[in-house]
Amino acid sequence: MNFRVDVWEGARIALTSLRSNRLRTVLTTVGIGVGVCTLLAIVGIIQGLNSSFADQLNKIGSNTLQVSKFPWVMNGDWWAYRNRKTLSLDLVEPMRAASEHVIAVAPMMFVNAEVSFQSRKLASVQTMGTSPDYAMTSSVEMGQGRFLTQADVDNRSPVVVIGAEVGKVLFPGINPVGHRILVDRRPYRVAGVIVERGTLLGQNVDLVVMLPYTAFQGHFGTLRDVTLVLAVDEQENVPRVQDRLTETLRRERNTKPGAPDDFAINRPDQLANMYAQLTGALYGAATGVGLITLLVGGIGIMNIMLVSVRERTREIGVRRALGARKHTIIFQFLMEAASVSAVGGAMGTAVGMSLAWLVNYLTPLAAAVQPMTVVLGVGFSAVVGLLFGIWPAARAANLDPVEALRHD
Repeated sequence: MNFRVDVWEGARIALTSLRSNRLRTVLTTVGIGVGVCTLLAIVGIIQGLNSSFADQLNKIGSNTLQVSKFPWVMNGDWWAYRNRKTLSLDLVEPMRAASEHVIAVAPMMFVNAEVSFQSRKLASVQTMGTSPDYAMTSSVEMGQGRFLTQADVDNRSPVVVIGAEVGKVLFPGINPVGHRILVDRRPYRVAGVIVERGTLLGQNVDLVVMLPYTAFQGHFGTLRDVTLVLAVDEQENVPRVQDRLTETLRRERNTKPGAPDDFAINRPDQLANMYAQLTGALYGAATGVGLITLLVGGIGIMNIMLVSVRERTREIGVRRALGARKHTIIFQFLMEAASVSAVGGAMGTAVGMSLAWLVNYLTPLAAAVQPMTVVLGVGFSAVVGLLFGIWPAARAANLDPVEALRHD
């Protein structure tokens, strides 16, 4: 019962002291608020970037593999990769037969071309030659019409599937399906429109047109680099399929025993590892800056609390003379420090969340603050106040009552 009374009384005196020293309280609150705001804004940007990058990898597909001349993460001589033998369409069927876990294999050939409909034009649109299996390897969803078919490939049909952005620009308010567009000044009939997909690693994947690869080769030539993408039935089977695929590709490309692979099998987790390596040190440094700022705010709390102890020495002596215990004095000053720090943390959290939102809204950088981060921000600021309030509280509690009463 006495403990509860001491706690209540200590809290009441602490709040009274904060109200009577408004300027000091505001300055201390601002100091800790700046620290929490800085830390929360940095963490928000980091969390947003991590979430954005994870979404980008999900668009690639965690159960896909891409085979090309160039690895996504280059560790060697670029010219050595450049001089590798080009992949061919003859590899599609051997790759499909490499494992029972392979469910789709699609070739991809690229060129940038002008696309137009009547008076509307789009320059440098990514034009891709592929097959019907591409819809399975890239989780393509059709918004209108249909995707490419095997009959389109076999007949070299002059048809295209267009991205959502191409459809919006060339056909505002019109259903594009059935209309003819010009791709590099050659007519193609629109078979379908893909559902909007957004950006992938900074590239607008809705600004694309897709042709049957046979029609693509007939239009743009057969000397284009080929990338082969395949889908695996389950993510846990990807490593096993990659091993079988390596054996198949070495055999089909007549790679000599002991010679290095003359192809690259790329997986989305390679990009994730590279991202972690590139950003790990940056995130550590940025978080360190935020923590240092919070540390400075904590030191400010400690200094102001020490000043408060000196100014209230006589008050402490009177309270000790009237029977106040040391733990009551300690609790009172810790309560003051924690209250100021928590209020500053709440204000800093609100400002930090606003800054993160502004960064997300006004810049290409993604920023998102998780709910648990908000809780941790306020809680951590209160802990900082408690930690930096321990010394001033201990000094106040250990004052000699007689000497304190003599203090002017």
